[in-house]
Amino acid sequence: MDIVAALFVQNIDLRPAGPVTQIDLTGIHFSAVAESPLPTTVTPHLVVLVRCRADEEGSGVLEVRFLDEAGEQVARNVSPFTVEPGKFTYRLVRAELPFESSATVEAHCRVNLGQTTVVPFTLLPPA
Repeated sequence: MDIVAALFVQNIDLRPAGPVTQIDLTGIHFSAVAESPLPTTVTPHLVVLVRCRADEEGSGVLEVRFLDEAGEQVARNVSPFTVEPGKFTYRLVRAELPFESSATVEAHCRVNLGQTTVVPFTLLPPA
């Protein structure tokens, strides 16, 4: 299985389009302004889209490790899933990320111990 995309989003909406399903992603972002003074904890939504080839088994495990700038793990999410071979699925991951100051955290995403896709999230100081 492959990760097709991993993005921080504000909203995801699935809608039928004839025999297929379309995915509408809105508010895609890689940074945000803190809503309260630092230190704070934020809970961004990460959407991970996964493809299962027709010749693959349709079960897997998505692991997302959130690492700070020093490479230390600040949060982790592991979720098993199933998907029909030859199809796509998505997983919505919401972690509580602690920030002592303005910084970047990277989401390290992988399926079944496979290749890692890295997505950065930067928290900026309050405006």
